[in-house]
Amino acid sequence: MPPASSPVPPDGSAVRVVAVVVTWNRRELLTESVDALRAQTHAPVAIVVIDNASDDGTAELLDSAWAAASEGVVGLDVVHLRENTGGAGGFTVGVEKALGHHPDLVWLLDDDTVPTPTAAAELVAAWRGYPGERPAVLASRVVWVDGRDHPMNTPRTKPGATEAERTAAATVGAIPIRSASFVSIMCDAARIRERGLPVADYFLWNDDFEYSTRLIRDGVGLACPSSVVVHKTKVFGSTDVDPGERFFFEVRNKLWVFSRSGGLSVPERAMYSAATARRWVRTFRGSSDRATLRTALGRGMVAGLRRPRRNADVLATARPVPDSTAGGEPFTLLLSTYAGDDPGFLRTAFDSSTLGQTRPPAEVVLVQDGPVPPALEAEIADIVRSSDIPVHHLALDDNLGLGPALDAGLAVSSHEIVARMDADDVSMPERFARQLPLIEAGADIVGSGLVEFGTGIDDVVGRRTPPTDPDVIRRVIRFRDPFNHPTVVYRRAAVLAAGGYTDMALLEDYLLFTRMVEGGAVPANIADALVYYRVGAGAYARRGGTAMLRSEIALQRRFRRLGITSRTEFARNVAVRGGYRLVPERVRKVAYRRLLANRTG
Repeated sequence: MPPASSPVPPDGSAVRVVAVVVTWNRRELLTESVDALRAQTHAPVAIVVIDNASDDGTAELLDSAWAAASEGVVGLDVVHLRENTGGAGGFTVGVEKALGHHPDLVWLLDDDTVPTPTAAAELVAAWRGYPGERPAVLASRVVWVDGRDHPMNTPRTKPGATEAERTAAATVGAIPIRSASFVSIMCDAARIRERGLPVADYFLWNDDFEYSTRLIRDGVGLACPSSVVVHKTKVFGSTDVDPGERFFFEVRNKLWVFSRSGGLSVPERAMYSAATARRWVRTFRGSSDRATLRTALGRGMVAGLRRPRRNADVLATARPVPDSTAGGEPFTLLLSTYAGDDPGFLRTAFDSSTLGQTRPPAEVVLVQDGPVPPALEAEIADIVRSSDIPVHHLALDDNLGLGPALDAGLAVSSHEIVARMDADDVSMPERFARQLPLIEAGADIVGSGLVEFGTGIDDVVGRRTPPTDPDVIRRVIRFRDPFNHPTVVYRRAAVLAAGGYTDMALLEDYLLFTRMVEGGAVPANIADALVYYRVGAGAYARRGGTAMLRSEIALQRRFRRLGITSRTEFARNVAVRGGYRLVPERVRKVAYRRLLANRTG
């Protein structure tokens, strides 16, 4: 499925670029790199620096006044990791952090890369000027300190590029490529949100090859010679010259690329596998310590048989310890309404979630998803006018669907913590008072149980009790959604890092929550019911049918492409969850209550 195109302002300078630099014990080179980023003619709106547990004074530098914002100088958004996670782990955290700045493009650079003043501007110009689909990845020309092209960082040209592809690339002074190095690539943020983050378990070597091929597949990659960066390595040469023990990472990670990644098609895997074998032969021939290479080869072959660990597991002990002293944080209530909503239900949902709370929100973002009938329009206007809590009324011109509407609401939310609410449900008075402390203690998403009701909250027709053990949540999420969407409170940064919502009928929340948890977000649930959930006519009919089956299959394909599920899990989910969409409604109702809703009571 092609990614959504990023919106491009008419003024090229308005394109939002966020730079990401991963560093480890290169204080002086990092200083030079950041100073060069700050001097760009197309200035980044943010510079994210991931410190991979440096011990050479880099941490102190990044906490000094040099890193802070001043007049005309962008401040650094710094993450100090507690362990060295390699380039792969660092860029995983960095891309995740960058998405919180709402970029159009994310620029990935090594800490020994010094971009020339127009490097960013040239990449942005190629991205904007390319005819047709926006390029997914744009790579700079990488030179050494003496001006020679650096052999370590030459992008791989696209094999079999068509004449049309070469002509389109030539219009912006570029050539089609199939992969590129993290030394300096600019990635389309919409593509990142669709395809996911880098794989942290690669540690070093081939992480950029895997990620760039994954972003470019079925899309456009460009090498832009007019964008020049200087890679200040100690020596001029390639990384595959007598790598020693690090050959382990080359072997293991290449096996992962060819067997576990969705970046390459089957013919491409065969072609690149043959090229890799030839390169390994040359490496052995040129080595002065073949015994070490043989040992690394054997270890790498064995390690490559297992699948990479989840990013959440790799980064669990490396991420900064959450600040548990930030109690009483303000939060936003995010509520979306559309033409089909009942005005009275909306008012009840609003009142129960604002002044009806023992801990009310600091603001409300009320998204109006397209035109609404006069009665609902009048109710919205009265809510905005009469509320003692500030209400940001965001009226969308067209009905975009729940996912895009919530994305629009998140973009204008003033606070990091956001609480969700549906327009026809009822929050219990202690809901936020019980959920917010868990967020403030370090959780990234907190849901709760709910009570299903019919004509009124006294007409209880069912209950849903979610799993509360974080390990259970992580285990079951590949098969079913362990969160009740109308009950969740989450950190906006974690949502944005997972790509936000998407327009996938009745499944946009499940896709988002799975990507959050798989990406490392800390999950939690409260078993007690904190929301009354209205079960209206047609609730179970909407969960079935051919349209929902198509959405279900699309969801499972996305899980597979992102590496969330194995082939076996994919087949199981399509068979069980897909079959559920096709059974008669009365059977679906029973199955939902007994199996999928995790009903207790």
